[in-house]
Amino acid sequence: MVEYTTAPLFTGSDWTFETMDRTYAALADIAEHDLALNLYPNQIEVISSEQMLDAYSSTGMPLMYRHWSFGKAFLREEAMYRRGLRGLAYEIVINSNPCISYNMEENSMAMQTLVMAHAAFGHNHFFKNNRLFKAWSDASGVLDYLEYVRRFIANCEERYGEHEVEVILDAAHALMPNGVFRYQRAGPLSLKEEEARHRERLAQEEANVNYLWATTSSSSAKSEASRELDKRKKKLHLPEENLLYFLEQYSPILRNWQRELLRIIRHLAQYFYPQRQTKVMNEGCACFTHYYLVSELHRRGLITDGAMLEILHIHSNVLTQPGYDDPRFSGTNPYAFGFAILQDIKRMTSDPTEEDRTWFPDIAGRGDWLNLIKDIWCNYRDESFILQFLSPRLIRDQRLFATLNRDELKYVEVSDIHDESGYRNIREVLARNHDISVNDPDIQVVDVDLLGDRQLTLSLRNPSGRSLQESPREAVIEHIRKLWGYEVVLDD
Repeated sequence: MVEYTTAPLFTGSDWTFETMDRTYAALADIAEHDLALNLYPNQIEVISSEQMLDAYSSTGMPLMYRHWSFGKAFLREEAMYRRGLRGLAYEIVINSNPCISYNMEENSMAMQTLVMAHAAFGHNHFFKNNRLFKAWSDASGVLDYLEYVRRFIANCEERYGEHEVEVILDAAHALMPNGVFRYQRAGPLSLKEEEARHRERLAQEEANVNYLWATTSSSSAKSEASRELDKRKKKLHLPEENLLYFLEQYSPILRNWQRELLRIIRHLAQYFYPQRQTKVMNEGCACFTHYYLVSELHRRGLITDGAMLEILHIHSNVLTQPGYDDPRFSGTNPYAFGFAILQDIKRMTSDPTEEDRTWFPDIAGRGDWLNLIKDIWCNYRDESFILQFLSPRLIRDQRLFATLNRDELKYVEVSDIHDESGYRNIREVLARNHDISVNDPDIQVVDVDLLGDRQLTLSLRNPSGRSLQESPREAVIEHIRKLWGYEVVLDD
């Protein structure tokens, strides 16, 4: 355990690498002995505001290929930042091993303390321990893979032309939400081995698709056609939920390097898939962790009252939840929502009410809040986290209510408020709103007409019951058509 003096770790607003190192060591000591966090090694980098803008524009990754959308995002964010219309993130953290955190050089030392506690300890622990990240991402291999990706795409641009590469990337980017496997099919993907696998695939040429486009029977008999339909669906494992995977494997027009581009975008989509499912929990974990760590630093006299007030001011701003009638309202703030639920769980374990005992008999009064919360961080995602742990007390404190909005209604109707049935329904509505399996259109490949015009048939399977609007629908079909090369039909 680190031995402390009674003197604060820092007294002014300016930071030095020595001060940051000393403060990091104090945070690490509390994280290890009080919270027993399980962390990747940390790599903390201090960057300028322009570098932070650049990280914004390329999805926060330290290595990324070139694409016009990244430059467009950079110009937009930079213009709004320079005009004072938008601030910048205090930090960006990457799910990698080592865990890379970017801190802005403009931050004060109090701010650096806060963002180290938030990112290097809170997000780091969540990345390493949550089951979704364990199943779907390869933190140890992602940096090597990104280096390979950047090199491969640059070589493709030089060899085949930037326009040819851009056409494939544009279509693949548009299909990223439908380029993931939602259910585990094998062990965790090793991105570190992808470059070697690519070399093996090149040696095999087009063998992975030749069987599809070999000589097919021209028999017109109905029974033969029916048997052929069943046979090809079985061989192609239809229906297929992952559009990028299907197109990568079976498109009749793509060349090897184009298939590799689809595979790259598919791997990146899968890498970010757990983050899309755990935004509330991930930010809640980071806020809960930073609040505990900096509070403990202050309790031990390691940061001054002035530094703590600055930290609490920033903390409060991050957790601001505008009301529904506030012009700033854009839905639930994941930072505020996740932190509030975790703090409420901690309260229920040590100081429960009779209402808590009725609604949460397994939690109320159990006392061991730390192991309970760490188990939640490991085994839940946003939808199940909200459905299981959002309490009536928090619903009242947050002034939550549910609305009903149907096409046949002239006005939006308030369907649930703070009463017995309302608590359950509000919790279910919020959980459903954070379930991407409900809110993302599930477009699946259901058939391919190999014997005729090679038409690709897709089906929209959306549990929410909503259909794609005409403009997005046509855009999706057009992107798939570019990669398939033949007619594409989407059936609701």
